[in-house]
Amino acid sequence: MTGATPPAALLHATTVAIEGKGLLILGPSGSGKSALGLWMLAHGARLVADDRTEITATAAALVARCPPAILGRIEARGVGILQARTAGATPVVLAVDLGRPEPERLPPRRILSLLGHDIALVHGQDAPHLGPALLQWLRGGRSD
Repeated sequence: MTGATPPAALLHATTVAIEGKGLLILGPSGSGKSALGLWMLAHGARLVADDRTEITATAAALVARCPPAILGRIEARGVGILQARTAGATPVVLAVDLGRPEPERLPPRRILSLLGHDIALVHGQDAPHLGPALLQWLRGGRSD
């Protein structure tokens, strides 16, 4: 007898990990998912996946993985495909949507529901301080 297969999805997203915490970067094509991922890598993150992220739901968390065909590679527009240090399977704790602007100076907590789990969500379209803010959130959390 085998256990049930956990719910899964393949997302058009880039995912990076900071100190074992995954950031899921969502948005339409050309919105800067890989560019934000590269910025995060330059500041200590490890790459989980670029362009396509496999998400599975366990009892405790959403877990991000990279499809084997693209493992350790990230696209840098105008430069090429670059090799990157990888993180392996990582629990996702935060998502950013680069297709949605944030109208509030101090926004309420937003939630992304995916495969039966809720994770924190940031709207990040055209936010000049986005990289540093997300990095700090992953390292120190958010106060409310």
